[in-house]
Amino acid sequence: QVQLVESGGGLVQAGGSLRLSCAASGRTFSSYAMGWFRQAPGKEREFVAAINWSGGITDYADSVKGRFTISRDNAKNTVYLQMDSLKPEDTAVYYCAAATRNIATRVHDYDYWGQGTQVTVSS
Repeated sequence: QVQLVESGGGLVQAGGSLRLSCAASGRTFSSYAMGWFRQAPGKEREFVAAINWSGGITDYADSVKGRFTISRDNAKNTVYLQMDSLKPEDTAVYYCAAATRNIATRVHDYDYWGQGTQVTVSS
């Protein structure tokens, strides 16, 4: 069992930056692939970024490539999402998730989810 708690969301102007953190409980954090997803009002939850257990493999949605960076610190049981050059269309609730596989990009591949953190980008 893994419990995930996101933090770092907030209100930022377009072009600004935020760093989201996701703290995980449990001693097996390093065995999970981790992902970030987002959900805007009236839209389906969508993939943002993923990272494998070691941090050596990452994947990004085309809409965030070159602007967002996912990373993890297994010693701290934490995964991060650095978001730069934010756009109003990045506004959403951001969720982190854990998967018992090498790396995953689909919602149904993930086994554990956090409660989400709101990111709002003003124009």
